[in-house]
Amino acid sequence: MGKLKPYNTGPVTARSVPFWTVGNPLGDPFGPGVLGSLTSLQVCELICQAADDGLIERTGFHDDDLVPWDPKRPEDDLVPKSETYETLRQIKCMLEEHGVLVNTATCNLHSDPLFRRGGLANPDKKIRNLANLKVARTIRIGHLLGARYLTYWVARDGFEVAESVPWKRGVYRMIADALNGACEYIRGNKFTNYIGGTIEPKPNEPRGHMFLPTAGHAVGFIQTMLNIPEFWGVNPELRQHEAMTLLDPVTCLAFLVDMGKLFFLHFGNQISGQFDNDFPPLVGPEGLKETAQMFWLLGQLGWKGVVEYDCHMLRCEGEPRDPIGCRKQFIENCSLGLQIALVLASRIDAREFQPNQESRTSLVSIMQMCDLAETGVLAEARKQILTGE
Repeated sequence: MGKLKPYNTGPVTARSVPFWTVGNPLGDPFGPGVLGSLTSLQVCELICQAADDGLIERTGFHDDDLVPWDPKRPEDDLVPKSETYETLRQIKCMLEEHGVLVNTATCNLHSDPLFRRGGLANPDKKIRNLANLKVARTIRIGHLLGARYLTYWVARDGFEVAESVPWKRGVYRMIADALNGACEYIRGNKFTNYIGGTIEPKPNEPRGHMFLPTAGHAVGFIQTMLNIPEFWGVNPELRQHEAMTLLDPVTCLAFLVDMGKLFFLHFGNQISGQFDNDFPPLVGPEGLKETAQMFWLLGQLGWKGVVEYDCHMLRCEGEPRDPIGCRKQFIENCSLGLQIALVLASRIDAREFQPNQESRTSLVSIMQMCDLAETGVLAEARKQILTGE
């Protein structure tokens, strides 16, 4: 088995690029994908090469990223001669050979039309049962590959029309029963690779409203409705999901760290108030200062953990003539964006801040991030005013 050198830069212990980010064909509601689909083995090869190049140390997956799902064969992963069984073991061998660890196992409950009204909170009990079987299969796949976390993204568990939701049946109890069942399945089978489970909240999209829209909702749900709350934490997607409704990523992280519920971080960039852009880290017209503040805060609070890229390349950058090359560039861009953010965060020195001068503190922090000397900045401005140069 290969062994990668630890990353351990600032608060980040390791970097993860999941299968779904690398294999994304870049479709959107207005047009199909611009890149051809890759097989899971081809995506795995790109991930392994990124590890060899020193860009990442871990990966993550949706079950459907690796092998297709057939609701009529919910345990095909256990059948030795099945294509699913063979493909999963090829992926396992490739990851182990290159020393890539698996951070996240997530069940895809959003792609199949069966789950169009939800997965774990679907009003139809038969569909919920299918979703639970799919989650169990994902857990087994994660066990095979050594995943550290089982993640529940809210996906299509939400609504557009409030009157259509069976509130009296207890939609939150449906989700809680499913997650409690997942935890019992992990512990009952002694799948000790899992060190925890996480909830990834999101305010909206693909549904008009999600049942667990923010980090605060997720923590409240964990603490009051899950049988083993210490097993569960949150993996916020920042800056994307909080910024969609103009919430502050620093507040989100500070809250989760103080609650002991920040298990790992999904990372990308976002235009505040828009749909889920899923831009690569730092890419786009805003977010530079906020992103640097995120990692500065994590350093101040002493948090250390994994950062997992949850984003995709810009659709305009997808190059059908070079589907492998543009994907390689995307992974490199993600790692470069994170490195820039960590460098900027490391320059912020709170010892120069004046608590009663917040405007001054803000400007000083910007000068620190930009490696500017205050005297030099003011001198240049005076020179231009006095000499006209």
